[in-house]
Amino acid sequence: MCVACHTPLAVSESPQANAERDFIRSLIARGETKSQIKQALVAQYGDAVLALPRAHGFNLIVYVLPPAVVAAGLVALAITLPRWRRRTRVTNADTTKPAIAPADARRLEQDLARFD
Repeated sequence: MCVACHTPLAVSESPQANAERDFIRSLIARGETKSQIKQALVAQYGDAVLALPRAHGFNLIVYVLPPAVVAAGLVALAITLPRWRRRTRVTNADTTKPAIAPADARRLEQDLARFD
């Protein structure tokens, strides 16, 4: 990352980005590995040069929190979805066969008997 404008180094046009790219080219010319180049960049420009923060200390939250939120959401769905489905089944069962009073049931039977 460009430490001046906080954009990816590949697209940044600032003089600071040019200096960082020159520094990287010199490290490559010396034959250093990718991890050695990253360490040299951090030593030269600080942690702001990294696109992703290091996975230690407070920065560890960036790596732990999103999967934890997704897992908590899945657990919440796994618990509440069966309850919602059960509640819907009970509600549907209640609406398909309404309960009527015994007096109303007798009167209905009498009315239906007259039409037979």
